Amino acid sequence: MSEESVFAPDKEQDYGDDPNSVRNTDHYTNEYVRGFVSKWDELIDWEARARSEGRFFIDVLKARGKTSVLDVATGTGFHSIQLLKAGFDVSSADGSAEMLSMAFENAKNEGLMLKTIHADWRWLNKDVHGKYDAIICLGNSFTHLFEEKDRRRALAEFYAALKHDGILILDQRNYDKILEGDPASKHKYYYCGDQVTAEPEYVDDSLARFRYDFPDGSEYHLNMFPLRKDYVRGLLRDVGFQQIHSYGDFQEEGEETEPDFFIHVAEKTYAE
Repeated sequence: MSEESVFAPDKEQDYGDDPNSVRNTDHYTNEYVRGFVSKWDELIDWEARARSEGRFFIDVLKARGKTSVLDVATGTGFHSIQLLKAGFDVSSADGSAEMLSMAFENAKNEGLMLKTIHADWRWLNKDVHGKYDAIICLGNSFTHLFEEKDRRRALAEFYAALKHDGILILDQRNYDKILEGDPASKHKYYYCGDQVTAEPEYVDDSLARFRYDFPDGSEYHLNMFPLRKDYVRGLLRDVGFQQIHSYGDFQEEGEETEPDFFIHVAEKTYAE
């Protein structure tokens, strides 16, 4: 489902009369319109992000001997393409046909071929077949799920799509910091485009509404659920993951005191 959309031509974002009341999972299909999707790579800045992430995800996967990867939040293809270049067998899924189309073109421009799958996480195994060594769900995408039942169902689908010793890598914004009154983001690692701002304009316990401003004056929004770190770790345990290790901005816990993002590495089996 990534930072995603099912696209209709000339469609605009529509939040109705009260944008802060829009708190349902399926609304993401109305958020990732073509105008927003076409600007997504401006927001990310692939080269800067590649430098900031380094080999973090590659090293996490290789250290555990993983080769087949399902990227369930492909977006415009950044991580799928990075992993393909590193020699992994990658399948790329997203809830947005528009995002998948852009990801495919981005890979093609790099001389690569993406295996794309249009899938809703809540019914992932209906569209995705086979078992994977690893699943990655990155780009703050999991916060598009507003209902508890949707989060649990999606994680159960991820768990079922993994091999017996598979791992899930899932990231999220540091909503703890935002909910506690500090919305500032260093944008050091994730959103590296220096001409774009991405900041929360409204926050309460069940909504974080972000505003994205681009150099051409265009403005877009995303409504997301502000997931606390310990809550996500609890969900991962409830689904059955045996080991969960969390990083802050690619650093070990405690090394980065106020990270912008958390990255959870959840394993189905205990390490020997």
